[in-house]
Amino acid sequence: MVKNNEHRAGFIAKAVLLSLVLLFDEILLKYSTIGGTDLSETAVIACNAVTFGTLLAAVTSLSSRPRLNRFLTLFVSAAASVLFLVNYFIYYQFKIFYDINTVANGTSGVLSGFRRQMIDLITGQDGILRIALYMIPVIITVLFNRFDKAERITLDSSAVLAAVMSVSMGISTVSQYTLPGFRSSVDHEYNFQTVIGKTGLLEGLLMDALHNGIDDQNIGFASDPVIQAKKFARPAEIVYEPNVLNIDFKALAASAEGTEQSMDEYVASVTPSLKNDYTGLFEGKNLIMIAAEAFTAEAIDKDRTPTLYRMAEKGIRFTDYYQPASAGTTGGEYEIIFGALPTSGGSSFKKMASRNNYMTIGSQLDRLGYNGWAFHNNSYTFYDRHITHNTIGYSHGYMAVGNGLEDYITSQWPESDLEMLEATVPMYIGSQPFNVYYMSVSGHNGYTRGENAMARKNWDTVQGDWTEPVHGYLAANVELENAMAYLVGELEKAGILDDTVIVIGADHFPYGLDYGAAMGNMPYLEELYGRPITDSMVLDHNRLIIWSGCLEDMDPITVDTPTSSLDILPTLSNLFGTKFDSRLFVGRDALSDAEALVFNMNYEWKTALGTYVNGAFTPKSLDTVIPDGYVDRIKKLVQNKMKYCQGIQSVDYFDHVFG
Repeated sequence: MVKNNEHRAGFIAKAVLLSLVLLFDEILLKYSTIGGTDLSETAVIACNAVTFGTLLAAVTSLSSRPRLNRFLTLFVSAAASVLFLVNYFIYYQFKIFYDINTVANGTSGVLSGFRRQMIDLITGQDGILRIALYMIPVIITVLFNRFDKAERITLDSSAVLAAVMSVSMGISTVSQYTLPGFRSSVDHEYNFQTVIGKTGLLEGLLMDALHNGIDDQNIGFASDPVIQAKKFARPAEIVYEPNVLNIDFKALAASAEGTEQSMDEYVASVTPSLKNDYTGLFEGKNLIMIAAEAFTAEAIDKDRTPTLYRMAEKGIRFTDYYQPASAGTTGGEYEIIFGALPTSGGSSFKKMASRNNYMTIGSQLDRLGYNGWAFHNNSYTFYDRHITHNTIGYSHGYMAVGNGLEDYITSQWPESDLEMLEATVPMYIGSQPFNVYYMSVSGHNGYTRGENAMARKNWDTVQGDWTEPVHGYLAANVELENAMAYLVGELEKAGILDDTVIVIGADHFPYGLDYGAAMGNMPYLEELYGRPITDSMVLDHNRLIIWSGCLEDMDPITVDTPTSSLDILPTLSNLFGTKFDSRLFVGRDALSDAEALVFNMNYEWKTALGTYVNGAFTPKSLDTVIPDGYVDRIKKLVQNKMKYCQGIQSVDYFDHVFG
């Protein structure tokens, strides 16, 4: 009896140990990355740690060999430390956690591409400190094993462990579905990044696996008619046709099933935007679109970057523009190319490589006989771009370092945007009409003079009392200015400045300025922005450039309503006068009558009337009149748009529509 009691006490002690190990790991990760002091979140994370810790205590006590059980206990503790450490360093570098899809689809390539930066992070003072902290649970487990009395789990011990696990799991589940802000995050507004912050990494990975399991099942949209976007009033004498194609989505839905049927029904319910004064303004013109690495509005300066300043001020002026942070660079590219949020994380673009990408601007212009090229001045295979960027409509394919561009680009980090333009502009400038896509790299972190070749090259062009990282960031972005100055000069020499449109949008905010910093603790970004960073909307604010020489002779065009990267595709489709159906886009033609709406992966949003962040709505001003039910209507609208983003990842929807 005494021995049985010792065994039972040993099992309970092991459950307590592993629960504390996981709780330590979870809390250290949370407060080292996203931060936050919400007691309800901490309580849920603690319950989940007890659940997983108790389960692992049982699993590591199944063998009749005590030494094997002790080894498994140590292995579990060490594996947990490694798992949390890896996620810490990933967040430290990329400001996001990697979901299962991202890990399963090319993480090794991404991490190997940033091997030098990751090594610097791990061997730096902060990295060594985190490694030491995560070694604490392992050391405690080693000491525990020396005094572990349990041999093999018994029936009464398993009953105790099951009871403890059931209680903790029950408390966690009830809390997630009843506490304010939890239910939406784990249910109809599920987002991997948000769930980790609220429930912990282990629960987040479990929920991600469950969501992946139901990814291809039928997606349900809210059908309440109040979700339909209201149209702005137009003078009675101006009549525009809706921007739609001759497609009967209700009839299409009748012959479909599952997700495709749900999406047809949803699209049929969407109010299309109308053609407008700017429809076809750029019809027949050349297009050069640039996804600018870590670009932001503050990189533009009248004296330091006169070409970028000219483009921003004398093109179409977007004064309230946002680039939602989603899945690093590949997520930002996804938003620009597909006009949707990457709901499958870092694997989203790769998923779309097997889809019918009928609606990208590359495909639309390709059908009009444009000559298309895509370029990048870094590795050809990075983020699997050798697969993805040959599927988005550029007729002459994709070239980067590794399949031809290496002959023109100096091997350095980061590579020069100017060299990329000097090498590639001669390839297409005589092949009008042309449609060109660039993914730049000169603005990439790190931003010290020693590690960033572009910052070093342009260091003396930056004036002002900046800290070294901010100074380096601004200097690195001068290389994009040099590239644009060259491009404008070459277009002018060729006599096609008025016949060419240049579009510049960021892939994400400069997350490399503040390694590992949580919201409210980003000193270098706040220095760059010139204001406190209190929420995602402040963090993701940016500047979109749509410019052509022809615009400088016109009255200024200003878009002062909220816009985002999801609006680029429909806006360009309208400006180039292509045949498209506005109901198929997640974003809106920013020059149309459609209701302004910016939203991100966390289901936060902004409209012309106000902003919804951190679970609260704030009107634009004290005298802004908010209609009854407005916040609920927009929340449902955002949920539906997110489901649509998920839908085009789950099925080949445009193949279903266009064949």
